[in-house]
Amino acid sequence: MQTPEKIVLPDAPADLQAVLDAGGAVAWSEPVSIRTYETGAPSPYPMYLDRRVYQGSSGAVYPLPFIESIADEPIVRDWQAIHLENAYLRVMVMPELGGRIHIGYDKTTGYDFFYRNNVIKPALVGLAGPWISGGVEFNWPQHHRPATALPVDTQIEHGDDGSVTVWCGDHDPFARMSAQHGVRLRPDSSVIELVVRLHNRTDERQTFLWWANVAVRVNDDYQSFFPEDVRFVADHARRALTAFPAADRPYYGVDYPARAAERPGADRIDWYRNIPVPTSYMIVDSHDDFFGGYDHAAGAGFVHWAERRISPGKKQWTWGDAPFGHAWDDQLTDGDGPYVELMAGVYTDNQPDFSWLLPGETKTFTQYWYPIPAIGPAHQATTDAAMHVHREGDAVTAHVAVTSPQPAARLRIRVGGVVVAERTADLMPGVPARVAAAVLADDPLAVEVCDRDGHVLVAWAPTEVAGDEPWVAEEPPLPAQIDTVDELYLTGLHLHQYRHPTRSALDYWHAALATDPGDVRTNLALADLDYRAGRYGEARERVERALARLTRRNANPQDAAAYHLYGLVLSRLGETIAAERAFGMAGWDGAWAAASGLPLARSLAARGRDRDALRVLDTLDGVVAADARRPALRAILLRRRGRAVEADSILTAALRIDPLDATLRALADPAVALDAATLIDVAHDLRLAGETDAAVALLRRAASAASTTAGNLAPLAHYLAAATLDEAGRAAEAATERAAARAADLTLAFPAGLDALDALQAALAADPDDAVAHHLLGMLLYANGRQAEAAAHWQAAIAGGMRHPVLLRNAAVAAYNIAHDDARAWELYALTLAEAPHDARLLYEQDQLAIRLGHSTSERLARLRPLRQVVLTRDDLTIAYVRLLVAEEEAEEALEILTTRAFHPWEGGEGQALAAWDAVHDALGRDRAEPPATLGEARSPFTPPAAVRDDGVTDYFATSLPELLLFTR
Repeated sequence: MQTPEKIVLPDAPADLQAVLDAGGAVAWSEPVSIRTYETGAPSPYPMYLDRRVYQGSSGAVYPLPFIESIADEPIVRDWQAIHLENAYLRVMVMPELGGRIHIGYDKTTGYDFFYRNNVIKPALVGLAGPWISGGVEFNWPQHHRPATALPVDTQIEHGDDGSVTVWCGDHDPFARMSAQHGVRLRPDSSVIELVVRLHNRTDERQTFLWWANVAVRVNDDYQSFFPEDVRFVADHARRALTAFPAADRPYYGVDYPARAAERPGADRIDWYRNIPVPTSYMIVDSHDDFFGGYDHAAGAGFVHWAERRISPGKKQWTWGDAPFGHAWDDQLTDGDGPYVELMAGVYTDNQPDFSWLLPGETKTFTQYWYPIPAIGPAHQATTDAAMHVHREGDAVTAHVAVTSPQPAARLRIRVGGVVVAERTADLMPGVPARVAAAVLADDPLAVEVCDRDGHVLVAWAPTEVAGDEPWVAEEPPLPAQIDTVDELYLTGLHLHQYRHPTRSALDYWHAALATDPGDVRTNLALADLDYRAGRYGEARERVERALARLTRRNANPQDAAAYHLYGLVLSRLGETIAAERAFGMAGWDGAWAAASGLPLARSLAARGRDRDALRVLDTLDGVVAADARRPALRAILLRRRGRAVEADSILTAALRIDPLDATLRALADPAVALDAATLIDVAHDLRLAGETDAAVALLRRAASAASTTAGNLAPLAHYLAAATLDEAGRAAEAATERAAARAADLTLAFPAGLDALDALQAALAADPDDAVAHHLLGMLLYANGRQAEAAAHWQAAIAGGMRHPVLLRNAAVAAYNIAHDDARAWELYALTLAEAPHDARLLYEQDQLAIRLGHSTSERLARLRPLRQVVLTRDDLTIAYVRLLVAEEEAEEALEILTTRAFHPWEGGEGQALAAWDAVHDALGRDRAEPPATLGEARSPFTPPAAVRDDGVTDYFATSLPELLLFTR
């Protein structure tokens, strides 16, 4: 097969080339051909991985389908790409892969300052399966980005200042918050600007993080650099610490001081060559705004800059410069070599480390990257220039790189405030400049670069840092060991906010209420969880208990969050007037005025009280922060009142700020192309405003949309349309929609969200024998922690005669995990495999269940052997099969499989193929050999800390866990 060795970037179209030739910035869309290893089809079975440890937090992935396989052979395919270019840079954005930057190329030096991976070769390390290396991935609302392999909407914007911006936007697959990131180039600038708008378009407070994950190609001469005030770096969750840049203690199992004793400098962990194992470190307590990487061999590198007050996160990750890491590199590229990641966190400085977004809140920020020529690692940097200061003996030399043309710039060296060296030079991006002076070793030194008008572009002075060693995190005590309600509440809040995968906030909050049943914060925390799980009655009781204490002496509490939650709960219970009163009270608190004002205005609009709704919006606009939902609602209300021109003007103005906001776009153009999930989101907005016909039209569009790797929403869209029509009193049309839902394809139909829950419950109220509704509602409830109820719905669907493999498999999982009915679980798996006898996923799960039920290795092997060809289509099942062959003294066949079949290691499954390889050699009485390339992994000289301790308890600080925890009690 003829395959491109390197991505070929197309030339700008002729009309844009003229703009480039005149010094402008341009952007255009044009596909590129890339050698690609395609991902397999997603599993048709929902993955309930809420206890899966992933990146130190929960690896829950539902309702996203999980992808578990990667092709062994590449194809060449065209990928949609958007190109940006100016005199200095060439940038390529990939909308089909989460809007990542795939190429960042410095035209002045011919250097790829971001890692250019010339092949799309996923490995199974992403939250939902596939993940690729290279370029810049924008991780939100957790790491790695849940939608990293999903498409984004795009738009090219041309600014009045000559800038071009490629906007990428989507709704996150879990909470349905929206994110827009704009990749921007300006004329006469070598800076890539990333303009970000994170919008919580829900009515609930949400947690999030943002890490820009920059990959850079490395070699023995690549050095990561951080501000000079950095003295220490920390591991995930600050569970470990070491000095920086020279590690002063063992870190990730590597004794760096001992290594340095044998090879001077081997303790310097700012050099890729010195780190032999997979390693993360995050900067601790820096007060500067920049960091980056520098390739001493190429004489080039890059700088990242962002305001430290909101962007403190600075991190390096590497697979390690050793055979183990090189094997992982090979899993991710065909020949572009190793890389490290230099990540930049906004509103976060560690992983996992989540912050909050209020309902309707929008957070905006900008990050900057630019290439640097041969100046060395930067000791100081701004968005205007970077500087490296070299001192040797009595000489000091400052090397400078600028990001835009700076005619007649002044470079100065000062000693004690006196200029001892100065030169004037015309500076250009890509061309380093220098100034030197003779100074004494103890001279108080400072260096600055100013533009011709005297404005400082960058200035450096020695950094003095003192103080104690930073704190290291400790595992919190168990609830029984904590004496105060306050500490119990706050510990639970930490576990909840940081999405801890193996320890529950509930234990702490229930302990708090055992001491003080009326504690306000704890009752509200549990009420919030009840509400999100659809337990509205329980949520109401808890909120009312909290309000009783909160208002016992003060009718106007300082914090009105309880009233906002009360309004949400009452709305779901159908108590509209009471909900409006609660939202009104929440609005007395400025922190909640916007969050509660929007649902109040929507409720009024749905009841036809348009003028009252407009008055509510009037009290919010111009007083509280922007919320794209408000202009959308205002436009709806104005159109109803015959003021279409005003409405259109509002939409135009709002879209200038939020160019990819889905509801604004749908109101401006009802035919706008949106994916099925986003159509449902917009329909929800319209339904809440009383726009029944428009909402149903969008839901029907969603129902007709094709299934994708993000799922199949057709059945749910029909049920939502039915619920919307029932609310409007259109029972016959609602019945037609429910019939369509029952007839729809159920493959990858994984419902989520409270609207889906309410619609499915409404469907069962209309027809208690609707097996499809029971099946879908069970999936949603199981994911929401209501497993016993889910199991009951699945049993009802089975009793109704439904025999869908997903239903039977789900019921089998629940039989083992919830009912503890081993015989029923085994029976259900047998029924499932009767429906899908060649499904490798089902075979793997059945075999895992067989282990837990104590089946012998001979029984298990006899069950799998007739399906050997199916078994070998799946890595984890193949490994299990190899182990069975070894156990049954058939190691020669096992060896043949391991040496002829390609394996793809997966997140948390590292080492399993290698362990099987060693077991085969032990069984054959042979010395253990180095693994073949077919295994896809190599040995590591260091053993990472075990995720599960010897006593069977999962380490509180574990960052990964081999088990997917499908079966757990």
